[in-house]
Amino acid sequence: MTLSDTCRQIKLLLSDVDGVMTDGLVIYDSNGGELKSFNIRDGLGIRLWQRAGGRFGVVTGRESPMVTRRCQELDIEIVCQNAGDKLPVVERIAAEQDVMLSEIAYIGDDLPDLPVIKAVGLGVAVADAAEELLHAADMTTTLPGGRGAIRELIEVILKQRTKR
Repeated sequence: MTLSDTCRQIKLLLSDVDGVMTDGLVIYDSNGGELKSFNIRDGLGIRLWQRAGGRFGVVTGRESPMVTRRCQELDIEIVCQNAGDKLPVVERIAAEQDVMLSEIAYIGDDLPDLPVIKAVGLGVAVADAAEELLHAADMTTTLPGGRGAIRELIEVILKQRTKR
């Protein structure tokens, strides 16, 4: 199957957060608060994906009010935080969303993402992902996590869908 064929099948795009939607850094302030930075281009990419009829969700191993806030800003309804073993979580999401694993694209950066990347229709690693993910992924972005990798992936999927 070609990349264009695979992209035409994608209905749901799922993303890890730390190291994908962010650069992986967590900053704590003196009051114990947590700070994360999110890339605005990724946000617009998510909006473009949603406008094109795609569904978007996050699956992250940590819980953070910053993630909740970012997801609210972008109208992301599929939000799974504290996901230890991510594959069963993604399988549950697939069932709830009535999509097959082959209709899911997943973008990740580290070892907890590996089983999901191997199981879905389009497994994607960010440019600065762990070596194991880079080897297992169907595609690797040219941009690192937190620097526009999600936008890059969305543009690839949308452009590939129009190829004949």
